[in-house]
Amino acid sequence: MPRKCVLILLDGLGDRSHPELGHLTPLQAAETPTLDRLATLGACGLYHAGAHGRALPSENAHFAMFGYGLEDFPGRGVLEALGAGVPVGPAEVAFLAHLVELRSAHDCLVLHKDRPHADSDQAAGLAAAVARYQQGGTLVRFVPTKGLFGVLLMQGGVSPYVTDTNTMIEGLPLPAVRPWQEYDQDQAACHTARVLSVYLSWAFRHLDGHPVNKARRHSGLGAINGLVTQRPGRLKPVVDFRSRNGLKGLSIASGIIYWGLASFLGMSVARVTDGEDAGRDLAERLIAAREALADFEFIHVHTKAPDEAAHAKSPERKVRAIEALDRGLADAIAPLLDDPEVLLAVSADHSTPSSGALIHSGEPVPLMFVGGGVRRDAVNRFDEISVASGALGCVRGTEFMNLVLNYLDRARLVGTRDAPADCGYWPGDYEPFRLQGTGKGVGDA
Repeated sequence: MPRKCVLILLDGLGDRSHPELGHLTPLQAAETPTLDRLATLGACGLYHAGAHGRALPSENAHFAMFGYGLEDFPGRGVLEALGAGVPVGPAEVAFLAHLVELRSAHDCLVLHKDRPHADSDQAAGLAAAVARYQQGGTLVRFVPTKGLFGVLLMQGGVSPYVTDTNTMIEGLPLPAVRPWQEYDQDQAACHTARVLSVYLSWAFRHLDGHPVNKARRHSGLGAINGLVTQRPGRLKPVVDFRSRNGLKGLSIASGIIYWGLASFLGMSVARVTDGEDAGRDLAERLIAAREALADFEFIHVHTKAPDEAAHAKSPERKVRAIEALDRGLADAIAPLLDDPEVLLAVSADHSTPSSGALIHSGEPVPLMFVGGGVRRDAVNRFDEISVASGALGCVRGTEFMNLVLNYLDRARLVGTRDAPADCGYWPGDYEPFRLQGTGKGVGDA
């Protein structure tokens, strides 16, 4: 029976049907002989990390897959900071933030270009210009992490319960910073909204006349003259992955957010980079996973290729990305597939439509498990439609990790308790029973 799990996470794999593909999804249209062969060897189904129709970002979806509820989630900004190696204090609030092109209209700021291009010198100069701001006892810092992207840190009587300023839709005004409705009487949230509003206004004026932007205008380029913020969060205590699931975990991924998520959950991280060939990248990560099985019991192998292709709003490009990944699987899957101690799981975190306005969409994604003892159903293609008839049905949220523990023979029988801390795995981290002293009791002769 399997004792360890390798999760192959094809980020953003799910999609919608497209006329240019004959009303098929990119996964249906792609030639995927390796994924299809795997589907014949195990149990298939659909997966949604939340509820049907809810569009989830990768970090929330991964959080659920790893066995955690929303109450444990610290916010994207915190995870981004941790992944970039930016220290976050327990009283600080961290926002996801990046530099953008803005236009001023009727005292409002309009998002003109959400992802402008700048060379490294321009990005560094603009980031330095708005790196630090203080109002009274509240300090605001912008720390770049990659190009024009970074994290905004606030400390001094602040709260994460304020609204985003990034609509992610060009041509619309930036939303005002306001406390969440349920925190509209909270002093810290109101204070955070006021200070952040003042800082973002100061940043616009400061950046608009910056020498970098004067040079850009002279060259016919737009001015990168503002910051937008979203998804604030704060560190919070969380049970580490090993204690929650009874498995020593490793994440092999190339993105800052996955490094931060693994770090927050106490998982080990193998930081890899993306090359020109997504299939080769995946094959190399699977080889690394095979080698790491000596030390880890749950290995997350991640590729962003389908998601990035879908964000380009090109169904054909996503087909090519999926086919490249299938070739990578063919090159490296055999040793894992032949190991009786390995449970293979293949899925995605969310659907990313390769046309239309949505960033992510709320359709479920395909899922399969392959390994000793796993029921074999009649599914012979791995796509969003074919797997719907599989033995797994539709798996949701933290049920994914329940299934992993079940297939590894670690599922706890409900009602049993061998340790003070409640957990879903068996046996738990219990203290051995020790013989007590020799004091005489009623049962002594």
